[in-house]
Amino acid sequence: MDAAESMAEGQPSPPEPAGGLTSREQEVLAFERQWWKYAGAKEQAIRELFAMSSTRYYQVLNQLIDKEEALSADPMLVKRLRKMRASRQRTRAARKLGIELP
Repeated sequence: MDAAESMAEGQPSPPEPAGGLTSREQEVLAFERQWWKYAGAKEQAIRELFAMSSTRYYQVLNQLIDKEEALSADPMLVKRLRKMRASRQRTRAARKLGIELP
């Protein structure tokens, strides 16, 4: 069944994800690229734009940056976010172990 047949029956077909990413995933990447342009706190912008808590947003973001499709869509952004996440993980692990990082 193609899109025209689906629309004729009153059942819209689901949109095809571009590059393997859903529209929400694309919106999350776009937001991370330019979140600093929004007035106010990032958490407030997350709540307004995505209607989710900042905790849930970061869970979604962390899953997203592990996807190869996200890396293909915006390699510089995804690599930067992965690097920042790894740095925070190292800092937390060192703090737990009582080690001071340089």
